[in-house]
Amino acid sequence: MQYQGYVHPGFSAVASEFISQISDDGRSGAALAVYHQGQSVVDIWAGKRDHDGNPWLEDTLALSFSTTKGVASVMMHILVDRGLIEYDRPVSYYWPEFHGAGKHDITIRHLLCHQSGLYDIRGMIDDAMHMVDWERMIDTLEKATPSHRPGAAHGYHGLTYGWLLGEVMSRVTGKPFSELLFELLAGPLGLDGMYVGLPEDQMQRRALLANQAPESRERSGQPRRKRKASLVRQAQGQMINGAFRMVGLDPGDFAAGLAPRGIGRFSFNDPRVVKSCIPAANGMFTARSLARMYSAVAEGGELDGVRIMSPQRVRAMAQIQSRRVDKVVPIPMHWRLGFHRVFTTGPRTPDAFGHFGWGGSGAWCDPSRRLGAGFIVNGGGGTSPFGDTRIMRLNGAIIRCAERVEGKRGPLQNIITDRFYDLVN
Repeated sequence: MQYQGYVHPGFSAVASEFISQISDDGRSGAALAVYHQGQSVVDIWAGKRDHDGNPWLEDTLALSFSTTKGVASVMMHILVDRGLIEYDRPVSYYWPEFHGAGKHDITIRHLLCHQSGLYDIRGMIDDAMHMVDWERMIDTLEKATPSHRPGAAHGYHGLTYGWLLGEVMSRVTGKPFSELLFELLAGPLGLDGMYVGLPEDQMQRRALLANQAPESRERSGQPRRKRKASLVRQAQGQMINGAFRMVGLDPGDFAAGLAPRGIGRFSFNDPRVVKSCIPAANGMFTARSLARMYSAVAEGGELDGVRIMSPQRVRAMAQIQSRRVDKVVPIPMHWRLGFHRVFTTGPRTPDAFGHFGWGGSGAWCDPSRRLGAGFIVNGGGGTSPFGDTRIMRLNGAIIRCAERVEGKRGPLQNIITDRFYDLVN
């Protein structure tokens, strides 16, 4: 398999790692983009974008699941930087109807850190298709009761995160999420593909998820599930249960945060889902748009003469808020304000932050290394219940190449810098 696009000679190892990861099954593909020191050094794509074997193109968009949360978080920080929102104000200050059912003490910081206790979407709705209805989900969250006292614990808001942030932003600006996304990010940065709620005239650009049906199934008349698929789900369930028990957590919280009722009939390929606005899970992006956005953050909030936020805001959003184990995702995520740590194979990333998505996608920045990266993919690797390790291997290759190009930080200096960071944070 061959990739198309551009690779700086110093980052050729990244392209080699990228191409080795794409399944040659005739329906899977991916794209990767990297910015270093404000310049594009990797912009490549390869493989197929749908079940018919159509090639992945330069402008192909892919649904990127929770990678969308990082985009929503950057938008929130831009509005904070403009003085429209404050981290420690109650959510109900901006959204009065949110006040009831024990939610009056929930702050914007709680939302960004997944500490509001409003992760239990399984208990909130009785059919996953309700997620395509923004107004219904907002009404549901207004009536919802937190699962724990705000700030007392972490529970990854796998699906509710986007509506919570999105409604606050809409209340303070008077604009819907999709319009804000263009106004705050896509327009100013000249992004070629960044949507949450894909417009009809962009539908032809999308890649289809290789492992999902074209449309969601109705409650009645469901086809009988194959035994092999059932066994896979059982194995995944055992992995999840085992992982939670190892750290003394309830595996039921995983389902509560990530598996609303009817999710087995729900397809993210369904045009109804793709066109709806689910800002925690259904962003359609190009890799270069994600990398360019995060590069602006890595450069102190400015790229190519366009400033989206202040350097002070970048420092604030990068600060670790908690290292506690999460109730929904049983690994320490080192939550920042809307972002988690960046996992790699090899190089340590104490200053890096971003957001990865189910199925392997992800995007992140490292201000200390002046790196921004975005990876989109339509075929899941399935090596863990929380995604796969492909982006971790890509991240390791990206950082090693950047350090060789810079020629500034050797292994000993990395160790000293990282140990110092651990001591002061």
